[in-house]
Amino acid sequence: MDRFDAMRVFIRIVERKSFTKAADDLGLPRSSATDAVKGLEARLGVRLLTRTTRHVSPTLDGEAYYRRCVALISDLEDAESAFAGAKPSGQVRIDVHGTQARHFLLPDLPRFLDAYPGIRLHIAEAHQALDMVREGFDCILRAGTLNDSPLIRRKLAELKRGTFASHTYIERFGLPRTPDDLEKHRIIGLYAPDAAIVSPFDFREGGTIRTITPPSVVTVTGAETNVACACLGLGIIQVPRYRVELELANGTLVEILADYPPTPLPVHVLYSHNRQLSPRVRVVIEWMAERFRVGESSPENGFADQ
Repeated sequence: MDRFDAMRVFIRIVERKSFTKAADDLGLPRSSATDAVKGLEARLGVRLLTRTTRHVSPTLDGEAYYRRCVALISDLEDAESAFAGAKPSGQVRIDVHGTQARHFLLPDLPRFLDAYPGIRLHIAEAHQALDMVREGFDCILRAGTLNDSPLIRRKLAELKRGTFASHTYIERFGLPRTPDDLEKHRIIGLYAPDAAIVSPFDFREGGTIRTITPPSVVTVTGAETNVACACLGLGIIQVPRYRVELELANGTLVEILADYPPTPLPVHVLYSHNRQLSPRVRVVIEWMAERFRVGESSPENGFADQ
């Protein structure tokens, strides 16, 4: 068994957490899978897997080697498919905000995978500051203002936002008429993943943008919890409109301060500049861009005019 085949075996063992299942998937004797890993460990001089009677898991070295193997095998598959004229294949690891994935990407995912049956897509939802290359991600999707980064960024959309509250909240605390009134109100304080302060509200007043941080009794870090707290009447929220489509339709939430709209929320895809995008990553990025273009052409999806 050559080195690349041994890497494929190792990848499958890590993903299946079993020598036997991996060997069955690849049509190999279990002994061949065992020998492949032993050969890799001997060549590298490190232990790659921790084995028990019921479970197989990668060591820290094994986890790092697994990510490198996935990248190397995917690059090999890209090179071979380019000459063979085949469609892109291999694993693509992306990190996205879960609510955006569920709203914009997942509904079209079956069609995409039918079009590219050789692609295996791993969708993570860390949505926090991370070393994209070290963590093994091919690209990440981020909303909001971006910090300085060596990563290449491509804007996909600008999401319309609004300010919202429940009828329960308004009945208890009254209806704010201007941003100044928010000093006597309360918001659900939302912490950004990589920030130590509550995200401020902003409002467009004429040709200027005003940023304020009203008081909050409840603070959260999750988008779903943020909306849920608002529905319970615990405070005011400022979120992309797509996040509250259902709540607005059924009357659980209403828009307030509509004469002072927030600035749109930019959405970017980021990827490494270290090397040219492989075909498999390129088709995934183009697919995500298409999904946001489709949303952009539908005003009800909450996209800002650009």
